[in-house]
Amino acid sequence: MDQVTKSDAYRQILRQVVERQASMPRRQDQVELVPIIDTTHDNYLLMRIGWDKVGRAHHILFHFRLKEGRVWIEWDGIEHGIANDLIEAGIPEEDIVMAFYGSDPVPLAELAAA
Repeated sequence: MDQVTKSDAYRQILRQVVERQASMPRRQDQVELVPIIDTTHDNYLLMRIGWDKVGRAHHILFHFRLKEGRVWIEWDGIEHGIANDLIEAGIPEEDIVMAFYGSDPVPLAELAAA
């Protein structure tokens, strides 16, 4: 698969993962799950925004970037690990980078082998 086709395929997968997570059933509070899909700059986020029992909720559940032909997970606040969703959707482990895993980003395939 050439780079343009691969990037386009990954964009579509990232959009689907964000939208699927945003549409999952949630608690009955006033907190909204807001998908942010920026295909121009290749940033894909899911935010939790609103008011809950504690107060104002405004935080990122996960953030992906498409960079250098790979998916960089910049933040993962999902209990089961959002990388699992990416793999199930068709992105190979070697194209997933765990950018939040320390000062040197680590490809998921290297973590799995360790």
